[in-house]
This record gives sequence, structure tokens and C-alpha cells, in this order.
Amino acid sequence: MVPQDAETYPVLEAPRDGLPPVTATERDLLVAADAIAAGTGPIAIDAERASGYRYGNRAYLVQLRRTGAGTFLFDPAAIPDLSPVQDSIDGAEWVLHAATQDLVCLAEVGLRPASLFDTEVGARLAGLPRVGLAAVIEHYLGVSLAKEHSAVDWSTRPLPEPWLRYAALDVELLVDVRDAMYADLQSQGKLDWALQDFAALTHFSGPPVREEPWRRTSGLHTVRDRRVMGRVRELWQTRDRIAQDRDTAPGRVVPDAVLIEIAKQGPKTAADLAAIRTDATSRRGKARPAHTGVPRYQRDWLDAVRRADALPAAELPGPPPRTDAPPPARAWPDRDPAAAARLASAREQLAVISEERTVPVENILQPDTLRRILWQLPDPLDDNAIRGFLTDRGARPWQVDLTLPVIKEAATATPAPDPVTDE
Repeated sequence: MVPQDAETYPVLEAPRDGLPPVTATERDLLVAADAIAAGTGPIAIDAERASGYRYGNRAYLVQLRRTGAGTFLFDPAAIPDLSPVQDSIDGAEWVLHAATQDLVCLAEVGLRPASLFDTEVGARLAGLPRVGLAAVIEHYLGVSLAKEHSAVDWSTRPLPEPWLRYAALDVELLVDVRDAMYADLQSQGKLDWALQDFAALTHFSGPPVREEPWRRTSGLHTVRDRRVMGRVRELWQTRDRIAQDRDTAPGRVVPDAVLIEIAKQGPKTAADLAAIRTDATSRRGKARPAHTGVPRYQRDWLDAVRRADALPAAELPGPPPRTDAPPPARAWPDRDPAAAARLASAREQLAVISEERTVPVENILQPDTLRRILWQLPDPLDDNAIRGFLTDRGARPWQVDLTLPVIKEAATATPAPDPVTDE
């Protein structure tokens, strides 16, 4: 670690070897693949998506750097199959930051890691207070990155040169960080923990698919009427089809706040629709001007409302389907005081371990896994049953070893007695 204040860090504003051209033809792809194969050591890799601008999360730029080969920028919009690069890597370790953000879109273009090193996960295990890429680079290398273009529309063509410089810098120092972090984790006795986590990430295939994704509509919690909920569902599905056809983010077709308001008001005519007003806030919490009317796709929205209003009551959506998840922890004291006592005991012990090991609690064990096992204890409650439960939920051996004694001790916790009050 470089012992200096963040204000004194020199800023790296451009790649050391200059900005490479964007590889956008099959011929140049093969040339790049040969150069990568001739390089040595791990592969630094990153991807840029157009989240918030385009439908889905596919990659619009892939950055790669390898010692002896240099940095490469690939345009998946022009060359959607990067399997020649995959062949050239030949099992080399990947180095990524926050791998789960990029692994799915990289797999879509034919790139899959045999092994990887995630510098964000490593930073968490190493106890760094900030785990963003820029902060990690500052911590280990004493250099700041120029980071001005993280939220731009990467589907833009041609990509502006400043954006490309930003993208190239994301892989410029990743292998250097990897080497410094490797030594740090080793000195802390956490390297094996990290390697177990990294191995698990090579099997990551994305978050689970939701059966009713429309229920994620922001503001749905304000809807109680089933007819209105049916309108939300129809409007959401209509918006999703439009977004797919236009290849744009659904929120750019119509924001959730407007969609909810349409559902609540149930407009019958274009004039009713145009009269709808709603206030929204930006992602940063700043107030936006009131949205007046819905100028585009009026017929689509009105048709969606009509379809929902024509549904028989039996076909309207009801409450969310039951899951096997335990209730929210705040409800445990009333629902099951013994389970609440178990959870409180385990959380207290995990907080101590977290402080002693300088590892966030959620990296020691996923909170959902902890809640599930303590809500309904395995029967019989022995080491094999606990170990099997945790392993089936994705816990790595190091996590099981740390948390199994905690769970066994918490299982014997008893609820606190009700306070005695004077009548």
C-alpha cells in the first residue's frame, strides 16, 4: 500500500502505450487474437454496457490487456463473436473488477473464464474501506484514474476518443492491482478464502429469472386494488414489448411513476391520457419537472388499460405468490420469538468476527442464507446438516468453517423475557 493522502495521488489520464484503435472487423480480430496469444500472464478484462439507454445489458465495448501484447478495444456491435480471443487466452487467469457485472455480457460474445481474480471481492476480503476500482487502485498503487464517463451511452457510434481513453484505463492497471492484492491477502491469511470465492464466480450465470418481473415496478407498493394491479401488469408488458422493438431501456419509453399513474387513473381517451401529471425524482434524488401527458404510444397505453379492464376478476393478479423465504426479520419477534433470539445471537457473533477479520458481514455469509437456516433449523441439528445446508446455498468452505459454530451456538439462544411492568 502507498502511504499517502488521496489528494496527492497523481492522475493517470491516458494509457501508457497510447490509445489503441477499436477492433471492429473480423480480420483485425484475428490479428488481435494472435497478439494476445503471444502475450504472457493474466488477462485484464472489462466491458462497457449501455444500461439505462438500451434494452438489456449486452456489451458495447470489451477492453482487454495482457503483458507483452498491450491493450485492445473490441466493438461487439460490429463483431459479435469474440471466440477467436477466447481461443487465444487458452485458460489464462482473468482479472476483473466486480466480475458479476460483466460475466454475463462477456459470455454472450463468446468469452468465458477458466479462472479469475476479482479485485472488488478481493478488496472486500482484504478489509479495504472503499472497494470501487478507482479507490482500490489508489490504495495499492498510489495512482488515481480519470473517471468522467462511467454513465454514458456506450452504444453511441463512433465512440468519442475521451470515452475510449476512459475505457482503456479500466484495464491499464488491473494486473498490477491483482499482484499487490494477492500479496496483501496472502499476508492476512485470506488468500485461500479469496481463491474459493473466485472459483465460485467462474460458474456465475446471472441473477435468477423472476417469474413476474412486472412486480418490480417502482411504486407498485402503493397499489392495493386488483384491477389497478392488472393495469400495471398490462402496461408493464406493453412497455417491455415497445422497449424491445426499439432497443431502448424501458424507463426511456415511459417512467415507472407515469406507468403507475396511468394504471391508477385508468384513462379511456387520448385526452384523459394527456391530462395525466406526475412528479418524479432523478436517481440522485433531485426533483424533476412534472411530467405532463404521455405523448407517445397513446394507443398502446389505452389498449393496455382496456385489456386489463376487460379481464374477469378471477384473472386479475393477487398478492405476490408465496415463496419459501422466511418473513422479514422485523416480524420475527411476533411470529417466532425463539427464531428472533437465534438471529439476534448470530448477528452479534458475526459482527464480532467481521470486526476481528476486517471482512464485511455479508461476505462472511449471505444474510438470506443466515435467515433461512435460523428461521427453520435443520433436523437433526448436527454439523453435517448445517454444513450441507450452507453448501447447498452456495457458501464456500471458508464461510462454512467460520459460521457453523456461530449457527450451532445461536440455535440454543432463548428469547429475552418480557419486561415486567407495574400495573
